[in-house]
Amino acid sequence: MNINPIVLSIPIYFLLIGIELLIQQFSNKKMYRYNDAVTNISCGITQQLSGTFLKIFGIGIYQYIYENFAIFRIESNLLTIIALFILVDFFYYWAHRMSHEINLFWGSHVVHHQSEDYNFSVALRQSSFQTIWTSVFYIPLAVVGFNTLDFALMAALTTVYQFWIHTETIKKLGWLEYIFNTPSHHRVHHGRDPKYIDKNHAGVFIIWDKWFGTFQKEEEKPTYGITKPINSWNPIWANFDHYQNMLSEMKNMSFKNQVKYLFKKPGWLPDELGGLRKVESINKDSFHKYETKSPSKINIYILFQYALALAASGLFLFNRAQFTMNESVLFASLITITLVNCGALFENKNWVKVAENIRILIFSGIAFYFSFINQWDPLLLIGGGAYLLISLTWLNTATISKVATHA
Repeated sequence: MNINPIVLSIPIYFLLIGIELLIQQFSNKKMYRYNDAVTNISCGITQQLSGTFLKIFGIGIYQYIYENFAIFRIESNLLTIIALFILVDFFYYWAHRMSHEINLFWGSHVVHHQSEDYNFSVALRQSSFQTIWTSVFYIPLAVVGFNTLDFALMAALTTVYQFWIHTETIKKLGWLEYIFNTPSHHRVHHGRDPKYIDKNHAGVFIIWDKWFGTFQKEEEKPTYGITKPINSWNPIWANFDHYQNMLSEMKNMSFKNQVKYLFKKPGWLPDELGGLRKVESINKDSFHKYETKSPSKINIYILFQYALALAASGLFLFNRAQFTMNESVLFASLITITLVNCGALFENKNWVKVAENIRILIFSGIAFYFSFINQWDPLLLIGGGAYLLISLTWLNTATISKVATHA
């Protein structure tokens, strides 16, 4: 069983999301949009799925440095664990800050900022590739001699802490605001307003921002999102959109400027192409969030398929060690295809009905195959048949709207 605190906390995450939805229901305050929340969670699922294959960039590198280059071997006790927790958060601050200040790194972090809402589901919206760039920041801890297990646990706990600060339901928290990262501080971090951009990078302790000049208190309500909205519900494209934009802009640059472009701030261009782009102020009266409209029958169909994908994801993540590499690749791919098709259904893509019909046939075929190799297991046979009949009938009797709007 997976003992990663992040995975173990998943049921708590969904409980808190449920509580926030109840608050929305009784307060008549719009905090969630169905398509946005589904996409946020989809990005979290794809990040966890890809993370099972990218551990080499996080834990793997750390363990290699610890085994071969550690100066000391620091024993685990209460004092060293507390010290490690603080140090992990300190290096998280710099990894996070550089993810905002270096264009190449921003491409792997921008996913977390794409949502134009602010609620607990946004906490789950994570990049599949961020660990590739940020893992290097923690190498000093391995060199000093903090063992890999303790590091992995403290890193996971700093991540778990940050879930609860993604909410508008909690206002300011008195003296805690001076020491800890809070919902108020982190709302600023997700703002796309000029005064809020690249502020409050803290994980747990806001003191890092106050010490290093990146603190901004919450004043007017932030406008959430990024300056160049992605305008898509596709969780895979969310991870590649910025890199595609980078490649497009680099075509017009010299090699020297291409290298600069990778490591300059997001928005930088050579002088001959206009220089650093200014972040424009937002007219909150005319600002509209990206939105699409789809029929209720399609929305309920997406919920049905999504619930099955969530269950499959939980089964995979909690039992990852029991799967072979080929099984893991197959399982992760099938879940990912489902999430992509859900996003395409929200976006009313022309190709989505064909793609979804093919996916349903493949899923049912896999169920029938495993039923066959298990001597026609009746549960798999009945389940596959029911899934095939329900899904095909439901999908092909629903009308997919072509209307896309902004809310």
